[in-house]
This record gives sequence, structure tokens and C-alpha cells, in this order.
Amino acid sequence: MHTTVGIIGGGPAGLLLARLLHRAGVDCVVLESRDRAYVEQRQRAGILEQPTVDALREAGAAQRLDAEGLVHDGIELRWDGRAHRVDFPSLTDGRRVWVYAQTEVVKDLIALQLAEGAPLFFEAQVTSVEGADTDRPAVHYTHEGRDEVLTCDYVVGCDGFHGVTRAAAPAGVQRTYDRVYPYSWLGILADVPPSCDELIYAHSPRGFALHSMRSPEVSRLYLQVPNGTDPADWADERIWDELDARFAIDGDWKLRRGPITAKSVLPMRSSVTEPMRYGRVFLAGDAAHIVPPTGAKGLNLAAADVAVLARALVRRHTTGSTDLLEAYSDTCLSRVWRAEHFSYFMTTALHTDPEQSGFDTRLQISQLDRIASSPHAAAELAQNYAGLPLP
Repeated sequence: MHTTVGIIGGGPAGLLLARLLHRAGVDCVVLESRDRAYVEQRQRAGILEQPTVDALREAGAAQRLDAEGLVHDGIELRWDGRAHRVDFPSLTDGRRVWVYAQTEVVKDLIALQLAEGAPLFFEAQVTSVEGADTDRPAVHYTHEGRDEVLTCDYVVGCDGFHGVTRAAAPAGVQRTYDRVYPYSWLGILADVPPSCDELIYAHSPRGFALHSMRSPEVSRLYLQVPNGTDPADWADERIWDELDARFAIDGDWKLRRGPITAKSVLPMRSSVTEPMRYGRVFLAGDAAHIVPPTGAKGLNLAAADVAVLARALVRRHTTGSTDLLEAYSDTCLSRVWRAEHFSYFMTTALHTDPEQSGFDTRLQISQLDRIASSPHAAAELAQNYAGLPLP
């Protein structure tokens, strides 16, 4: 089988790319190693920045998002018993964010792909990508017990940090920069209406806490915990008590409690692989970069990658020009490093390092005070959080 673009990975990045290409008349095939049920239930991000929503609308995949997504015009920061709201539209020329779970984005894209899009194969396990530096790279995979080969004009790896696409480039061609943080997140889903209208990011001597939501009836909350934490060691009552302590402010705000339906621990790391292209093989999303979740950038960076790549592939298809394809890595990396820095800033400003000193804590407090008092500092946070415009 041959196609113009072979897409490895049926998560939001691969599916959005396939949708954008299909609407532009560029044929492609999507290979996903897991079954449909697994992909549609995989819990990940829940915040969509403005450029991501714009890309989903361009792809014709935002009907349910526009009907059911929760529009947020800001976030709340808490520290030292105080609360400060950062208003996005007033600081970003009207840009905002949406709460709409990645699981729902994936469901929407899969339904469209199966109904009218390019081929999408579930349980298609890719074993290797060969010939990246040729004009016809080959993707080797197994599907329904048979060994198959998909030849392509171009291959796009949307298969994550541990996917096989990263191995298509010879050793030494690419370099990965990374950082591992000395803490993790304990995340919970709870069947209780959110205690807030917008996300709360809390700095506390006890550690960081985040109050988010999945819907008007379901809350999503996180606690900073030591690396290696077993979620089974945290009883429900202990979790709620700790959240109460970390969100505490001088006032009558109250945290709503309810049945906890899921617990998981998320390690924190940053990673960037350069360049994001070798020959005719391109990396997108987690295959090229990982961010800690504090800045809500993971899914949004992936969407930006494939929006840029889709434009480049459509230009190649319609005009024969490869200029945008050749610029793909540099174009994306300038935005990736900006998002990496923002995520690093949000993480280090709000979390308590196990070895930090009182001096370090005072620096954090000073930075949060500056966001509350300086329109310039608040605007920089708001513009990065709501999503920088695509190049």
C-alpha cells in the first residue's frame, strides 16, 4: 500500500493532521497501535488554547467543542493566603482558553475520520520506519496477524517519546535536551461540581495544588507529591484534607468534596528533540517534545506542530514547493522552546522543591507578587497561557 503521508499514532496530533490533510485533498493513512476503546478513554489534557480551537474549527471538528466546551477567560493564582485573578481577554487581544477533555477531542476526530476521512487502522503495531532519507520511506507494521508495509512520500511520527519513529534517524543526527523534576502530580477525578469557575493554581509551603474541571459536574484536581508516590497510599479523606490546606485563603471560599473515581500519579519532565525532521520523516507532539503539565501546553503544542506541518504538506501538494517542509523544524522549535520556558516558569514558580531554601521561597513569592502588581508580567503570563499565535 502507498500513500502520500503515513501518520504513525492515532492520538489528537495524528488525527488532527489527518483531518486537515483530508479536507485539503492530500491522501494519508493513520496507524494506531492501540484499539479504539483505549484511545478514546486515555485521560490526558483538558485545556485547549485559542490556536488549538482555531485549528479544530478549521478541520471541521469543533461542533461539539463549541456546544459543550467551557470557555474560560482567566485563571486564579493563590499564595500566602491571597488570591489574584489573571484576566486573559484584556491582556491578549481577546484570546481565551477552553476546558474540553482530550478524550472528547479524540472521540470527535475519530468519528469524523471513520465517517469520511482517510484510512485509520487500530491495533496496527509499527515495528520500524526505514528509508527516511529516500524519496519513498517505508513503514513496517503488523495488523490482524499479518506483516504489512506502507510506503509513503512522507512519514509523520505522532507516536510519542517511546514510539518507533524517533529511531528512523541515525544515531548522532538528532539531540535530545531534557530535565526531570524532583516531584510528581497526584491527580484525581471526582464526581462533584467544581468549587471554582476558573482554574486555581496554588503555591503553598506544603506543595503545589491545582483545581481544574472536566465538566460542570466533574472536578479534576492535582497535588504535588514526591516522585515514586503510590496513589494507593493516599486515602480519599487525606487527599481532600491536603487540598483544603493548600487552597486555603483569607476568606469564605470552600472546597467541595465528593466521591473520587480515579487516582493516578504523573511524573514531571521536560524534553526537546532537535531537529524535528530527518529526510522525509517528521516528528510532532510528544515524539519531539514533552512539557510538564503546569502550563497546559502538551496537547496544544502538538496541535500547533501539525497545523504548521499540514500547511507545509498542502503547499507541497498544490504548488510542488518544499520550502515550508524544509522550514518545519525551525518554525516549530522557536515556538516549542517558548512553551518549554513558560511551562518551566509556571512549574518552578509554583512548586516547592524538596531542597529549596527560604531564599528560594521568597523569590517565588516575589514573582507571584509581581504578576499581581505588574500589567506587563500579567500580560506575559496571559499571552503564553492562552496560546501564542501560530507563525
